[in-house]
Amino acid sequence: MLKVRKSQERGYADHGWLRSFHSFSFAGYYDPAFMGFGNLRVINEDRVAAGAGFGTHGHRDMEIISYVLSGELAHKDSMGNIESIPPGDVQRMSAGRGVMHSEFNHKADETTHFLQIWIEPKERGIAPGYEQKQFSDAEKRGTLRLVASPDGHDGSVTVNADARLFAGLFDGNETASLALDPQRKSYVHLVRGELEVNGQKLVGGDAAMLEGESQLTLGAGIDAEVLVFDLAA
Repeated sequence: MLKVRKSQERGYADHGWLRSFHSFSFAGYYDPAFMGFGNLRVINEDRVAAGAGFGTHGHRDMEIISYVLSGELAHKDSMGNIESIPPGDVQRMSAGRGVMHSEFNHKADETTHFLQIWIEPKERGIAPGYEQKQFSDAEKRGTLRLVASPDGHDGSVTVNADARLFAGLFDGNETASLALDPQRKSYVHLVRGELEVNGQKLVGGDAAMLEGESQLTLGAGIDAEVLVFDLAA
């Protein structure tokens, strides 16, 4: 079964300094039909205005991934990490038994556009942790590059979750396939462009939710950037 959710069906909030699309219920957006998918809890597509950001706040027992699309995101946390996250980097923060952090766009004239992703942890109460790695466009071109996994396979960041995350770039006749476990769930989020997912056309911001499927096939891309989640049911 494959179900498409269109970009415009997502929740939306405009706070002036922050414009955010919510794939699942979050903050002031609530839809009981979209509380998450498998152990994927949040995908927020955020645009943070120049000179603005999220002040220091806390998290616990959640795997949080930041995926920057344009601009840069400054990160500071109670573990002592002070980092800048550019496009192409994947940042993983394991909130564990508790962490405080802030995120900021220090650019004076550029919006930071990024995805904030939350995945339910497989173990609770662990020590908080942090990891950040760069994945070049060449690594993602015409293929699905593993960027996050439970065991850090193939140089991916390690998540305390029963989930894998792939990223890919597709244009023209580039195609890729991924074998799926029909007992698990898969979630495809098209970041930008156009792409066919198992024959269904998606445009930027659209998502495809797959259950009981054994194969994922991507193709007919037009300047497409995509994230694919392999998730616990």
